[in-house]
Amino acid sequence: MKKLTDFYELNNGVKIPCVGFGTWQTPDGETAVNSVKVALEVGYRHVDTAAVYGNEVSVGKAIAESGLRREDIFVTSKLWNKDRGYKSTFEAFDKTLERLGLDYLDLYLIHWPANKAQFENWDEINLESWRAMTELYKAGKIRAIGVSNFLPHHLESIVKTEVVPAINQIEFHPGFMQSETVKYCKEKGIVVEAWSPLGTGRMLSNETLLAIAAKYGVSVARLCIRWCLQNGTLPLPKSVTPSRIEENTHVFDFVISDEDMAAINAMAYCGGSGLDPDTVDF
Repeated sequence: MKKLTDFYELNNGVKIPCVGFGTWQTPDGETAVNSVKVALEVGYRHVDTAAVYGNEVSVGKAIAESGLRREDIFVTSKLWNKDRGYKSTFEAFDKTLERLGLDYLDLYLIHWPANKAQFENWDEINLESWRAMTELYKAGKIRAIGVSNFLPHHLESIVKTEVVPAINQIEFHPGFMQSETVKYCKEKGIVVEAWSPLGTGRMLSNETLLAIAAKYGVSVARLCIRWCLQNGTLPLPKSVTPSRIEENTHVFDFVISDEDMAAINAMAYCGGSGLDPDTVDF
């Protein structure tokens, strides 16, 4: 990967830019509009949002005002938990498109798996959502479909359907690599996206990362984004500060050594959100 618009090729042939601009926790309104517009101005062509973020309207406004062609921007949104199920997935998808002001999505994800702590029929719920998304995909409303926060056992039934997920977007950062899930996805041809690649900012003061970043003359944020890429994942950094949005694009002018990659990979658990897909109750 040498630039923001270099891509991973998904299992259906769709090309997805190798770094995405995340909008989790970005408030709707002027902040979201301006941050997405800045991201597009500095070269991002991949924007990630979700229904539950509450900022789809602003993300759509920024895209419309960017002056860029729709086909040049890869847009992702996600199905929220209360909308899982066959019929409700269609309804939720239509609302997402309406809020974004778009005719189609490049990628649509099930945001969290239904889990056995909440539902006896958790697998059936996930499969029903997937069935609806598969129909939307086959109808051309979505260019690729996938999941988010799914562990291997949540994926086992879905990967046996006619459309294998193209993406699994999971929490992934130094100190929390989810190696088992990443390995499973790679074996199944599923690209792993890294949400919270900076550990929601908690990586930025980590002494190990500060020392390694200093060797390359880069920020810890740039180091973490580059580390994600060198681990074969697709990072989704997020910021609302224009200077940091721009700075986070400079991840192609240095290469982390094998020794330093090993040191970062070996870091003990730190900076995790604590959200377990098997036990979340929302």
